[in-house]
Amino acid sequence: MAAATPSPQKAETLVWLRRISGDLATATIQRLDDTLPWYADMPPARRSAVGLVAQAGITSFIQWYEDPESTPWIAADIFAAAPRELLRSVSLQQTLQLIRVTVGVTEERVAGKDADVREAILLYSRDVAFAAADVYARAAEARGLWDARLEALVVDSILTGEADEELPSRIAALGWHGHGEVSVLVGTTPPHFDVDQLRRVARKHGVDVLIGVQGSRLVLVVGRTDAVGREDTPVDLPFVEIAKRLEPGFGAGHLVLGPAVPALVEASQSARAALAGFAVARAWRNAPRPVEADDLLPERALAGDPLAKQTLVERIYRPLHAHSTDLVATLWSYLDNGRSLEATARELFVHPNTVRYRLKRVSEVIGWDATGPREALILQTALILGSIGTDAARRRPPLRRGGH
Repeated sequence: MAAATPSPQKAETLVWLRRISGDLATATIQRLDDTLPWYADMPPARRSAVGLVAQAGITSFIQWYEDPESTPWIAADIFAAAPRELLRSVSLQQTLQLIRVTVGVTEERVAGKDADVREAILLYSRDVAFAAADVYARAAEARGLWDARLEALVVDSILTGEADEELPSRIAALGWHGHGEVSVLVGTTPPHFDVDQLRRVARKHGVDVLIGVQGSRLVLVVGRTDAVGREDTPVDLPFVEIAKRLEPGFGAGHLVLGPAVPALVEASQSARAALAGFAVARAWRNAPRPVEADDLLPERALAGDPLAKQTLVERIYRPLHAHSTDLVATLWSYLDNGRSLEATARELFVHPNTVRYRLKRVSEVIGWDATGPREALILQTALILGSIGTDAARRRPPLRRGGH
């Protein structure tokens, strides 16, 4: 439907507004320069982009004054002048300041006209403010969706170990604030997952997280941040303690923490261990929640995890073997004899106190205590794997049974 023909007085006002539109734009730019420090500090290209928006606002107001029914598209057209540059360089608050200055300049110039024009300016500025809020809200929503896709891509790269040279720049684009060591936490996705709540908890306890939801599996890449505004939270919490505080954000089931690695770009090592541990955690009947992946080394090794086998041999068998063959022999005998000090002493022809001393030395050398049932399983698995890999074990003749 064609717009109604304006009254003679309105037609005269429209002619006058079109004639002074250039002066209004010039005066607006000058006022921006005089009153808004952020505008004055902008580089020329961005100042030009903001000037285009101001000019578009004045032109759109004249069109709207002629036909108020055009509000839906004219208000949006203002921000089409330089939308990308505007959203990158100017905040919503600054945009509202821009609208306020433009309206103020226009009101001053039309002060001698009738009240209808001033009322039109107020109505139009309200519509433009709502349009600005809508533009920024859509941009924020699009950015949120983009960030979620990028975060999923980064987490997937970490889990698969297929990191490329673009991974650091992708991490930087996500605004990662973590520094130093990183650990990966793997558990189940809760039925009603609140990602924002999980991020709030993480920030409260001084960590940043990358979150990946893979169906029923929830993966967190965790890194410590600077202790800003956290007077009640100690700096550099151990990752096990961090995992305990994040635990309520996961669903029911096992929760496995990978070992700490020096930096985020090496997180795939922690992720590999955490995923392997998560796959076999049900084999440990009384596994704590959270449980460290290295506490599941026997189960992981039995499931064929080469990293677990290598870890057991390099952190237990080889250090003991290199330190003393007596320690290895004592540990073997102690475990084979059901962790009995007396039986071990009889087999080795030594005093029980000697067995106690050697077991203490084992704990000092490798950090595991053979007197505990769980750690005994870890140590026995390491001895078995280490013996399989030695030349002596490969040369050992097969045992003969029952004359066969």
